[in-house]
Amino acid sequence: MGCLFAVGSFCFALGSLPPFFTTVPATVVAWVFFVGSIFFTTAALVQFREAVVAAAGRRTHGPDWRAGAVQLVGTVFFNVSTFAATRQDLASDQERHLIWAPDLWGSVCFLVASVIAFGAVLRRVPGRPRDRMGTRIAALNLIGSIAFGLAAIGARYLPTTGEPANIGLVNLGTFVGAVCFFIGAVLLPVQSARAEAAVTT
Repeated sequence: MGCLFAVGSFCFALGSLPPFFTTVPATVVAWVFFVGSIFFTTAALVQFREAVVAAAGRRTHGPDWRAGAVQLVGTVFFNVSTFAATRQDLASDQERHLIWAPDLWGSVCFLVASVIAFGAVLRRVPGRPRDRMGTRIAALNLIGSIAFGLAAIGARYLPTTGEPANIGLVNLGTFVGAVCFFIGAVLLPVQSARAEAAVTT
């Protein structure tokens, strides 16, 4: 799951870097975003499946289940919007600077899921120490979701001119969000290893 999230995040970060999207064909950049969204959705599906299995044992839908379900829906929104970007005419210079922006509804889903997950890790279970690594990962995902949300806001079109409101904010928000998601994904195996070590000791 961590590897899938990491690859997807890398694709989004790469696609939002000016040295990349100004030197390669716009259609290639659009497909980089789409491929990244597929990795995101696959990772979210794995994560949700784990939450479903855990919920079946408890017979309740906890925060992991709710966060996983909402995030999975968000990744599907990104699948749709990134694929739509591959179908557009990306010949103009302006479109090369705004090939894809985080989908508004997908960003909302990511933000809601991140808030749920962050709130869950902040709640101490009586007699159990707080998972510091889990807190860091949840915080990174929350920051990344906020950055994606700002990028989605930056991509709103001005009603009078039809021009993108802030292309710089779109690219910066997408890049920062993707980097946060990437670091969080890389830390997932570390968290798992520490959890396993704690169980065996």
